[in-house]
Amino acid sequence: MRRRDFIILLAGASGWPSAVRAQQKAMPVVGYLGSLSAEALASILPAFREGLKETGYIEGRNVSIEFAWAGGQYDKLPALAADLVRRQVAVIVASGGAVAALAAKAATSTIPIVIAIGDDPVQYGLVTSFSHPGGNITGITLFMATLTPKRLEILSEAVPAAALAILINPGNPNAESEARNAQAGARQLGRELHVLTASNESEIDAAFASVAQQPGGAVMIATDPFFFVQREQIAALAARYALPTIHFHRAFAAAGGLISYGATVTEENRTAGQYAGRILAGEKPGDLPILQPSKIELIVNLNAAKALGLTVPPSILARADEVIE
Repeated sequence: MRRRDFIILLAGASGWPSAVRAQQKAMPVVGYLGSLSAEALASILPAFREGLKETGYIEGRNVSIEFAWAGGQYDKLPALAADLVRRQVAVIVASGGAVAALAAKAATSTIPIVIAIGDDPVQYGLVTSFSHPGGNITGITLFMATLTPKRLEILSEAVPAAALAILINPGNPNAESEARNAQAGARQLGRELHVLTASNESEIDAAFASVAQQPGGAVMIATDPFFFVQREQIAALAARYALPTIHFHRAFAAAGGLISYGATVTEENRTAGQYAGRILAGEKPGDLPILQPSKIELIVNLNAAKALGLTVPPSILARADEVIE
């Protein structure tokens, strides 16, 4: 072989590794569309990553995660979802209520979507059924809003003589139906229920102040991601106005709320991670059933009860999964 030909051959061979790398499949990207913020879900996101890991996907090694946070401002979700679609992510995980799931659904009918919500996905037209979702959407629902009548029953049991109210966020697609469910539950209890609305911090302040004008009030906080973000504010207002409250997640009770009754968002996000990993591995979202919570927790904060001068009935304490003292 002539020296010139040998040099050309060596030069071509030296380019093989880079050519092979260029042909290798790029690391898949999971787009996480969240109604809340990274700070609000700081204690929960590790469960999502753990779910991915359980299916063989580790962030930074063989999968990348692009987070898109609305920070409780639901009107930002459509644009955030559209941006994830433009980035051609492999899977979109929509977390934080039906409002995030609906934004993702409106943005794409081809990219797989894993929903992690507290509402009924069939009711909102996200899927056709729980067992066979069809299309490009699957995930998990915690049925938080469905438990609204039960929460009202527990609150009524805790404070039998209280004037009952529910605080809803009119910007949430589930607000109207949850208010109807709560009013139906109140009628079954033979009680009246006042519906309050709030979609920002000042409106939450005003809602609690209005309840405090009537002696002996008690408030149920509707299932809304923004209220989850504002749980510290809500707990502080409940303490200031001496108002018993019931909530959809234990984080409210941990923040100082009286009672919480609902499933765990942590488990929801772990399952979302598992489903995202299974889809990355080749499974179709339409073939993966919508999962439901395996456990509903009743949490009672006795410190809050003492501050309110309230004795929690033994019937509630006996059923509690956790009592905070």
